[in-house]
Amino acid sequence: MNYKRINIIFGWLAFSIAAFTYFSTVEPTASFWDCGEFIATSFKLEVGHPPGAPFFMIIARVFSLFAKDAAHVALMINSISA
Repeated sequence: MNYKRINIIFGWLAFSIAAFTYFSTVEPTASFWDCGEFIATSFKLEVGHPPGAPFFMIIARVFSLFAKDAAHVALMINSISA
């Protein structure tokens, strides 16, 4: 194997380990402080407290559309928040 192929393989391996670790520890419900507010306002596309983070609200709304039902919305929105 040449250097480029080994570099790509180890890059994907590092990404896979990091993604597995992140998605296995993501909060499935609303956690402390503003998380519940951001989940609720992005699911309904409402205005959160100032400044409201409008770009996050739009992106979170797109991800909430992939939820099976309303019970899984928090998991989908928390999966984009790193």
